[in-house]
Amino acid sequence: MEKNGSIFIKLGQHLSSLNYLLPSEWCDTFIPLQDKCPVSAFSSIEAMVFKDTGKKLDDYFETFERSPIGAASLAQVHIATLKSTGEKVAVKVQHPALDEWSKLDLALTRFSFATLKRFFPEYDLTWLSEEMEISLPQELDFRQEGRNALRAKAYFAKHTSLPLVIPDVYWAQRRILVMEYVTGHRPDDLDFLDSNGIDRDEVSAALSRIFNEMIFGADAPLHCDPHGGNLAIRINPKKRKPRNFDVILYDHGLYRDIPLDIRRAYAHLWLAVLDTDEDRMRKYAYQVAGIKDDEFPLFASAITGRDYTVVKSSVVKGRNTSEKQAISDALGDGLLEQLVQLLGKVPRVILLILKTNDLTRSLDENLHTSQGPIRTFLILARYASRAVYEESVEAIHGSLLWPGNALSYFKALLSYGGVVGKLRVYEVYLSARRRLGLKTDLA
Repeated sequence: MEKNGSIFIKLGQHLSSLNYLLPSEWCDTFIPLQDKCPVSAFSSIEAMVFKDTGKKLDDYFETFERSPIGAASLAQVHIATLKSTGEKVAVKVQHPALDEWSKLDLALTRFSFATLKRFFPEYDLTWLSEEMEISLPQELDFRQEGRNALRAKAYFAKHTSLPLVIPDVYWAQRRILVMEYVTGHRPDDLDFLDSNGIDRDEVSAALSRIFNEMIFGADAPLHCDPHGGNLAIRINPKKRKPRNFDVILYDHGLYRDIPLDIRRAYAHLWLAVLDTDEDRMRKYAYQVAGIKDDEFPLFASAITGRDYTVVKSSVVKGRNTSEKQAISDALGDGLLEQLVQLLGKVPRVILLILKTNDLTRSLDENLHTSQGPIRTFLILARYASRAVYEESVEAIHGSLLWPGNALSYFKALLSYGGVVGKLRVYEVYLSARRRLGLKTDLA
């Protein structure tokens, strides 16, 4: 995958995040593909910049480090100094060879999956090549990435309680992006977190709030590639421990907008999962993705990353080795081909939501928090409840002075307030245990 580059590396990046599903030997092997990808020669970068802009690097930058500070599947990043202002910046440049090879890569992927389907019809992955043909051209246009970053930055500027930092964008060409230089450490750099008094549980909670806001927030843009190489944690000395950090989000090439009806049905679905109400789960699974009753157990496992027997009891319980083994065994017994067929039927935006869920779940598990999944599920419930509350308020027509309208409003408010209250009580409990020096090992 590393030798073939581009989209093959992106496939390996996603495989590395499926540690709740695939054997650890697979996931651990693919982890380097998240931020240790092939590097393009500096001479090819110089030639590409001149070809695209008609100017040399020296015309734009006072200094430009020849060795990149990071390389990804589609691009690499260099540190430079702007000639106009003297500011230190990060310059993202596309791998020049992609212009030549990306169309062939897509054609090979399309051909491979079509051939696979012909000889093994139970493994129909043509939907994956179709999605890649839509998403890859968008990711290869850095002007679109710049617009995505600025839109996300503007959206989260209204949510000041979230410790999210998105580097500013100064200018963009199709294959060149100049950004504010903001750096930090990978979220799974546990030595860095522990040595600087950054609480892993608080990092986990912050990541949960950020990505649940993207999924459930009204008009929120959804970042669809939040693997460990696209996130960083930096110390913020202006904040008190244990929340003395910011979360930096990079690589804004792949974004989606979730239609409002799907966003709200997905919120209802998750609240049903957390309430272990199977009838409501099935109802909203159909609304979200057209899932029929016989497909529901598999879909429920796909969205939660849990065995269906756990979904029916409580997903809030920590995942143990026997559950992981049960899922692995089921995949070997034919569940994998059923999963492939199911994913081919659901709306494409649901696939990207599931991908985001997979990646954020992986981030959380790699933090090895002390609290288990309880807090992250309570945070999810808060954001899902807010989406349902907003839907309920919108459905009220006329004055709140009418008894029926007032009753509907207070019923919606009470439901949302109950979830917020539970989360607040639990966070106060965690804070008290931390102050007393007690561990909260609920995993």
